Amino acid sequence: MADQIPDLIVQNRAGTGKGAARAARRAGLVPGIVFGGDTDPVAIQIPFNELLKKLKAGRFKSTLFNLKCEGQEDVRVICRDVQRDVIKDLPTHVDFMRLKRTTKIALYIPVNFENEDTCKGIKKGGVLTVVRPEVELIVTAGDIPKSITADIANMEIGDTLTISQINLPEGCKATIDRDFVIANIQAPSGLASSSDDDAEEGEEAAAE
Repeated sequence: MADQIPDLIVQNRAGTGKGAARAARRAGLVPGIVFGGDTDPVAIQIPFNELLKKLKAGRFKSTLFNLKCEGQEDVRVICRDVQRDVIKDLPTHVDFMRLKRTTKIALYIPVNFENEDTCKGIKKGGVLTVVRPEVELIVTAGDIPKSITADIANMEIGDTLTISQINLPEGCKATIDRDFVIANIQAPSGLASSSDDDAEEGEEAAAE
């Protein structure tokens, strides 16, 4: 399940208008806000390079952070939005929401496919086609899984893997009620084409 919650060190930001935000950016900082819970919103700012590094590391919006700001108590937060420059695609503003450990929240969790090297269908030449590399789940803020595991060892060519076939971590639930597809094992293109040709020939023979 979730690893130790990483710290996110931010600074208080004086002022909340466009002028204050521009001043923060000129100083190499990204303005942001922390909202939610029973506390008023707090204006913050984060060093640009530090934020960019975390964004490039991935899963920024699905990581629970321990936000540390001088003069305030630590608080668990999760990113709800990162605004970016439309031309440079660099972060210009970030929003965080306060969470309690017991808070339920919808997050996209990556799917980890196990046993590809021993998968029966793949060993016969089949190809793993991933329909959903990540799945939106309702999770508990204090126990967010890094990933969910899909064991494909026994899948044959033509088999389909759905969400009901995956053992979700305790306390997690898919946001979609129907039994949706995660992945399938498809026949290699050459074999598929050959099958199509055979089918066409069969139809022609039947017509004659």
